[in-house]
Amino acid sequence: MGTLWRMPSKSGRKTSRVEAREVLVYWSSVGRNDVLRVGNLSLGGMFVETRKPQPVGVMAQIHFLVEEGQIRIKAIVRHVKSSAGMGLQFIAVAHEDRPRLAALLTRLRSLSQSRHKQPS
Repeated sequence: MGTLWRMPSKSGRKTSRVEAREVLVYWSSVGRNDVLRVGNLSLGGMFVETRKPQPVGVMAQIHFLVEEGQIRIKAIVRHVKSSAGMGLQFIAVAHEDRPRLAALLTRLRSLSQSRHKQPS
């Protein structure tokens, strides 16, 4: 996975989340592989939608399927909503993938702002 950038381990959210329902990720953990829809995303974590969430503490490899290019992340399940999904904290992001993650967030924020500005 190349050089990893370690994410801060403090539990407080340092960056705002943005809606990301058009984003899909490939999830790989504990013998389970799946493609999941992202509910929201920030530099430090995300919520993914699934009817079969993994338990808190499970580690996973995440691969984003986005136009910005390859984004590979190691994450840990921090909270679970039964039959709805799970909140993931990013543990490490490949150094070369960080600019692509930032670009993805910029694009999603722009989309979100343009949706809110459209007249009803």
